[in-house]
Amino acid sequence: MLKKMKRRIGIKIDMTPMVDIAFLLLIFYMTTTQFKPPEKKTVALPSSHSEIKLPETDILTITITKEDSIFVDYLSRKEVEIQGKKERVTERIYEEANLNTVVGIINSIRAKYPRIFVVIKADKEARYGTMQSLMTTMRDNYMPRFQLVTETETGS
Repeated sequence: MLKKMKRRIGIKIDMTPMVDIAFLLLIFYMTTTQFKPPEKKTVALPSSHSEIKLPETDILTITITKEDSIFVDYLSRKEVEIQGKKERVTERIYEEANLNTVVGIINSIRAKYPRIFVVIKADKEARYGTMQSLMTTMRDNYMPRFQLVTETETGS
């Protein structure tokens, strides 16, 4: 007696639902991810060869525009009660300052956040005297540690 061989049934897996879920997850993460917030004042940075990474958090940015205006920018964290639960909220604070008030603003921020890192972003067309006065004022008020932000120079 000969045994009859059974025919194999082909299996077909429909990948459409998996692709749909992958695209939905991709769209979800793209829309909910918070990237670096846009800057209030854009400045054209001078070029430099040095390349030092800045920390991601706890940054106090002092911006000097080409019109020699000074702005102080930092992230403030505070606890807010929402529906009976305390939640931590981050808010971007942006203040205009001048050479006389900038030190007071920096000191009040450093009193709240002692680990904050001071960064200066100056426009390459800003007057040299403004930057020099700011650095002298900071040095005279015992704030000698800060970082200057520059654009990385691309060599050919």
